[in-house]
Amino acid sequence: MKHNQHPLISPAIGTQRAIDSFHFGKPETGKKIYIQASLHADELPGMLAAWKLKKQLVMLEEQGHVNGEIILVPVANPIGQNQHLMDIPLGRYQLETGQNFNRGYYDTFEQVASQVEDQLTEDVEANKKRIRLALRQAIQSWPVKTELQSQQKALQTLCCDADIILDLHCDFEAVQHVYSTYYSWQGIAPLAQYLGSRANMLADETGGQPFDSAFDMVWQRLQARFGELVPTACQAATLELCGQADVYHEKSDQDANALINYLRHLGVITDRTADPLPDYKAPATDLTAVEPLKSPIAGVLVHCAKPGDMVEAQQLIAEIINPITDDVEQIRATQAGVLFSRSLRRTATAGMLVAHVAGEHPIRSGYLLAP
Repeated sequence: MKHNQHPLISPAIGTQRAIDSFHFGKPETGKKIYIQASLHADELPGMLAAWKLKKQLVMLEEQGHVNGEIILVPVANPIGQNQHLMDIPLGRYQLETGQNFNRGYYDTFEQVASQVEDQLTEDVEANKKRIRLALRQAIQSWPVKTELQSQQKALQTLCCDADIILDLHCDFEAVQHVYSTYYSWQGIAPLAQYLGSRANMLADETGGQPFDSAFDMVWQRLQARFGELVPTACQAATLELCGQADVYHEKSDQDANALINYLRHLGVITDRTADPLPDYKAPATDLTAVEPLKSPIAGVLVHCAKPGDMVEAQQLIAEIINPITDDVEQIRATQAGVLFSRSLRRTATAGMLVAHVAGEHPIRSGYLLAP
């Protein structure tokens, strides 16, 4: 294992943070896999699973069972790790700017397309190398000016030429679920099966420039412009490893073992064959079919359905009770589906997101991500 540190821009006198990356295997000897955790710094199930994964990878590498390159970043957001207000961790948004740590990643598409359009040949493997070099050069050319931008640049530099990019998150209270793209889904679906993911939401355009689609969508757009000259070369996903409170050894062991089995499935870990894929087929639906249920008033939030429940159209999901006016507002799903996440909070504000239900029929468009 090789441990690298990537210093960030110092935001104030006397301060300095860095991204720590752990490298296994050898570059350019097989597939490159990139895994990071806790980009939203208060989402810790992925961080614990990444630590468990690191322990396994150390042993597997010592035994000569890493075929390719694996980069692991268990703490992807040191800026957010240092954000606390009156003993409450605040890791989703940067306090200085209000920016979501999982938005606004650098879009390299136009730079890369312009650089490679006169270089592509019928040799798609050579084209893959040209495009990956162009991707790296585009990221390196990004003139970052803030600590947050330098953190984004460090993460994108580490994964810009990866075959698989996995971003480990969690929701508030939730079952396992996955966000990915139609472009990437074929390669990601086996991992969703190993994880036992209950809901898998796909979209090639979500808005917001999140981390997980910063590169697979560049490849998809290059294919759309240049056709068969561009191979499928990068597949990515966000893994939502249940809820914020699901930080347990048994749970993290299961997640780490699912990742190891997926790496065996890809041929990157060679100690033995991967476990057979579970009979359970992870369903996939369009992200536009996910219904965000919001509170129309302020009050006490009373949940009436649990994460993982299969709900019917018009089923009661939650009630908001105002103890002063006696108003009781019922929140109901408009279509059948799986309730895959709900709020940890029990005090609702007007317009607050209460739960998500993944259905089958598109019900929204435009910007598809949570705030």
